[in-house]
Amino acid sequence: MNTTILEQVARQMVQSGKGLLAADESAGTATQRFESEGIHSTEETRRAYREILITTPGVEDYLAGIILVDETIRQQTHTGIPFVDVLKEKGIIPGIKVDKGTKQLALHEGETIAEGLDGLRERLVEYKELGAKFAKWRAALVIGDKKPTEGCIDVNTHALARYAALCQEADIVPIVEPEVLIDGDHTIERAYEVNKEVLTALFMKLKRHKVHLPGVILKPSMITSGNMCSEQALVEKVADMTIRCFQESVPTEVPGIAFLSGGQSTERATAHLNAMHTLYKDLPWQVTFSFSRALHSPALKIWAQDPAQNTQAAQKMLLNRAKLCSLASLGQYDSSMENES
Repeated sequence: MNTTILEQVARQMVQSGKGLLAADESAGTATQRFESEGIHSTEETRRAYREILITTPGVEDYLAGIILVDETIRQQTHTGIPFVDVLKEKGIIPGIKVDKGTKQLALHEGETIAEGLDGLRERLVEYKELGAKFAKWRAALVIGDKKPTEGCIDVNTHALARYAALCQEADIVPIVEPEVLIDGDHTIERAYEVNKEVLTALFMKLKRHKVHLPGVILKPSMITSGNMCSEQALVEKVADMTIRCFQESVPTEVPGIAFLSGGQSTERATAHLNAMHTLYKDLPWQVTFSFSRALHSPALKIWAQDPAQNTQAAQKMLLNRAKLCSLASLGQYDSSMENES
């Protein structure tokens, strides 16, 4: 493990004013999103859409890294240039999602565990040769009646720690993503409790596995009301409770927190991130974004209307969305900017 390399890459990933684009949907998830927009999902249509994202002129001003999947990291532009080479030329760090998706956790109805640890050491070696400098592993935990259980939290945080250790052994920066799902009718107070419990367990496991925290990026959920809760917390309350939860749970050695959007609307996720920076100054970590749908779904909608003609329009939308997220990561976003695009 080369801690100097890990720390350098981790700091670059969360440099001021930049975030991460999660273009790492599995083929199944991508198919769902494509079909919802009337696009037939094939390896070629997925390649064509991701080429639009990766080659957007100027996007490197707002993105430090892009998370790819196994399919995408091996793909090329229509002119034959590997996607990884395009990113390197732009100064964007290539990353790779390495978990193989979630499956039902045995004897834990309604709870899941991410798979993919078997053979991960060898896969990381290959991904490093392909150009990946960081990786991502997602755990998904639900809030419900007596959920998440202690067992679910234990096995998921243990898997995240094992994955992170294997990444650092290969000199690849691990993004650890303990996503507490927004689905449910739980209050924001309940979300606070669960996220704190999960984060506390996660960092205990990371330390036990000798993971070098200055070489780790955390990708967590924001602390919000459940999407079916009758009382939705205001933007300022979400921002305040999120930062307070992380102040109590996340060691200061961690260089950065890159929030997932987790099903929030594009504007809502951006506003929440911005409010964290307007309410709190001099945080011990860089606080930024690692959005998927909240960043590139507007571009997908435009492209889907006419894939043959709307490339530039889709790229313009992505660039504008990335700029707004960048401003939010600096506390300089205002909702009125949404009407200026």
